[in-house]
Amino acid sequence: MLLERIQYIRHFLISFHTPVSISAPHIYISTALFLPSQSHLPRIFSSEFTGTNTVQVGNPSSWPVPSWGWTGLAGAIWSIGYSPNGTRVVAGSSDKTIRVLDAESGAAIGEHLAGHNGSVYSVAYSPDGRRIISGSYDRTIRIWDAETGAEIGNPLKGHTGSVLSVAYSPDGRRIISGSCDRTIRIWDPDTGAEVGNPLKKHTDWVRSVACSPDGRRIISGSCDRTIRIWDPETGAEVGSPLKGHTGSVLSVAYSPDGRRIISGYSDRTIRIWDAETGAEIGNPLKGHTGSVLSVAYSPDGRRIISGSCDRTIRIWDPETGAEICNPLKGHTDSVLSVAYSPDGRRIISGSDDSTIRTWGSEPHEGHTCWRFSSPLFPLSVGSLLVTYIGVPSFCI
Repeated sequence: MLLERIQYIRHFLISFHTPVSISAPHIYISTALFLPSQSHLPRIFSSEFTGTNTVQVGNPSSWPVPSWGWTGLAGAIWSIGYSPNGTRVVAGSSDKTIRVLDAESGAAIGEHLAGHNGSVYSVAYSPDGRRIISGSYDRTIRIWDAETGAEIGNPLKGHTGSVLSVAYSPDGRRIISGSCDRTIRIWDPDTGAEVGNPLKKHTDWVRSVACSPDGRRIISGSCDRTIRIWDPETGAEVGSPLKGHTGSVLSVAYSPDGRRIISGYSDRTIRIWDAETGAEIGNPLKGHTGSVLSVAYSPDGRRIISGSCDRTIRIWDPETGAEICNPLKGHTDSVLSVAYSPDGRRIISGSDDSTIRTWGSEPHEGHTCWRFSSPLFPLSVGSLLVTYIGVPSFCI
């Protein structure tokens, strides 16, 4: 019980620090109006403060998700992602390094992973969380021990151009990479050997690759304006290329059930495709005013997020194509990478402004969306800028 109360007090201080610190003492009592309905604090102190007002509708049921911004990197954050258990975040930067951060606080874990000789364009955790892979401008892929930060084995070499995208197969037995050399390659992570021949059909850079949830397909998006589907066992292309955009394909991803493919383009749109037939589903999702650089599905498949050159992150309903709430704003340059946390409660974004930001973004049912994106106060701790999310905002 004591530990539980300490945790509630901690959340209280995080959420109400600013109004309490600049106001008269009676504000301490006033804040009780806005405490989450499931918090024990109102019940603990209600007997001591009688006759106060109450909020009947609109209060959150739980404390808002804290948000933090990491400013410890010297270059653009090209790629970010969560560990499978959601406790850590990995980031690849143009400063040639990879950082591992605590997902709750944003604090750096261990030393940065150094070894690449150029920008790190793509990073990913293995499905079991024990390994991290990275693809770089230096044309190599490297494998790292996620716990110790040590590089495992020799760099994977074979690409003749920058490695722009890397991904693990769902079973962790293969690594897939896409490159400026217009090819997709498949690797054995245990031996470092290339498996089969490079997949060649694209006529321009391969900007993004992904594996289907069942591991039976690979998708690739290219600056040649097409998406291609591949059989990883045979290396054969499956069906015809997916076409429709008037710009480069900059990001591709599968839905959690593997039935849909989403893609982001330089023509500022996002498109949804039937993974089996290759048919486009519905109309393009429009709203961004710059190239869409990164797209991702929520873990439950009910939301799509996108990051853009217009400096915003947007959330979409994949069934209706409607944008949900207002754009998430805070970055001062292009949003290069976005991802959902495994539990779906957070969005993380990496930007050309050299920062990483997290957002509490899970919409509630109905038409009311709580977006905990109004910072109440920043707390500077060395090179770490922590911003805790405060009063929720409504969008109807």
